[in-house]
Amino acid sequence: MRDYWLSKLFFDLQSPPFADEFRADRRKVLDRYPLKPEVRSAVEADDVAFLAARANPYLLRFYFLMAGMPEDEFLRRIRASAPAPATKAAHG
Repeated sequence: MRDYWLSKLFFDLQSPPFADEFRADRRKVLDRYPLKPEVRSAVEADDVAFLAARANPYLLRFYFLMAGMPEDEFLRRIRASAPAPATKAAHG
């Protein structure tokens, strides 16, 4: 399920001046978007797993790199949020 306003925020942050403003005052920028409280909390907490279910994967990755999360940390968190692979039942 994609969240329009979250995706819009991530898309808008591709503008370098807007990204600079976001890094300088995240709350001020977030106040411009009618994000659901749980979505805003997830953005503020850098909750990769929660946001991954609600945003385009390319915008998600861009957002976290733009926000200053090291790529190896982002990849660790996204991998940790993936569901465990299903095991096949033994047929006998």
